[in-house]
Amino acid sequence: MSLNPKIDPIDRSLAPGLVTLRPATLADAALLQRWDRAPHVIAAKGNDDWQWETELAIERDWREQFIAEIAGHPIGFLQIMDPEREGQYWGCIEAGHRAIDIWIGERDYLNRGYGTQMMELAIERAFADPTVHTILIDPLEANRAAHRFYERLGFEYVVNRRFGDDRCCVYRLSRPDDTRRYA
Repeated sequence: MSLNPKIDPIDRSLAPGLVTLRPATLADAALLQRWDRAPHVIAAKGNDDWQWETELAIERDWREQFIAEIAGHPIGFLQIMDPEREGQYWGCIEAGHRAIDIWIGERDYLNRGYGTQMMELAIERAFADPTVHTILIDPLEANRAAHRFYERLGFEYVVNRRFGDDRCCVYRLSRPDDTRRYA
């Protein structure tokens, strides 16, 4: 896949663009597998095998999977899921939560504000459901940059937790108009 991003003529950096989301499809499996092997993605999400050929072929009504794009060029992955209905990874959890997985697969698009745009879209989408009161994320314990990123977005640290072989920090974001706090 060739990269054809717009280049800023002044400082020769990638010009900022607007992130759009499109549903991930089975045709994205090879791209996602390539991203899974990138050192910066492994550092962000671990070495888990997401079994893309299987999972992208199955529509599940409790999750949405997206490819984030800039001007039609894929740069990252975003998943929003209902952890109560998924039932395995998060364990027993009450209704009203959403969990988000996010990463930028294309290294040249890191630290340019695209992750923030992706998270803003995910937060808006999750809270569009009036029954959702809390969003959860679980960055790796060692991924301090991710912790700072989520804290800047208003997420609050909850607890350290082991998910499979991964040691993670669980963060939450409560619905802005909700005065209650949820675990």
